[in-house]
Amino acid sequence: MIYPARLQALIDALRALPGVGRKSAQRMAFQLLEHDRQAARTLAQSLEAALESLRRCVDCRMFSDAELCPICSSQRRDRSVMCVVESPADLVAVEQGAEYSGLYFVLHGRLSPLDGVGPEEVGLPRLAERLAEDQLQEVIIATGSTVEGEATAHYVGELARAAGVSVTRIAQGVPMGGELEYVDAGTLSHAFRGRQTL
Repeated sequence: MIYPARLQALIDALRALPGVGRKSAQRMAFQLLEHDRQAARTLAQSLEAALESLRRCVDCRMFSDAELCPICSSQRRDRSVMCVVESPADLVAVEQGAEYSGLYFVLHGRLSPLDGVGPEEVGLPRLAERLAEDQLQEVIIATGSTVEGEATAHYVGELARAAGVSVTRIAQGVPMGGELEYVDAGTLSHAFRGRQTL
């Protein structure tokens, strides 16, 4: 072993981040230890505080430090429409890029039976409850255009229709196989304006 055990543990922990390989994790660890120990302490404290205090909003499942997130607790939101997204990053992309002021539901994934991800894992029972409880008129499905995203969209659409809620799907502008968090604001806004009935 080239590294002391604690340094190796730090490198291994950094590799858990998406897109970070062995070399990148090694560079990050060296940067934090050699040049910016205070930033490393701040990072560690922020991560610990986030793990201790953040949870999922009971309504939309976005990360929140209270029972309801700021979006769900806001009286300015249009409560007749809900946008269903795969991830918190997708919610942020819609908020920043689309002309949208309704509610959300964050799946934290997409249906993938081969990977053991079923309706329970992506919160679809809670979504069914929301569809029955809330005075929704429209559900906008904004899942990715992957095979799993399309299967998830179909399932969500069936749930919404069973609850008597109109279903639309974002359309133009989002490339096939694309992920919402990487789509620019103008393209995403166009996709929302061009949504179609599912």
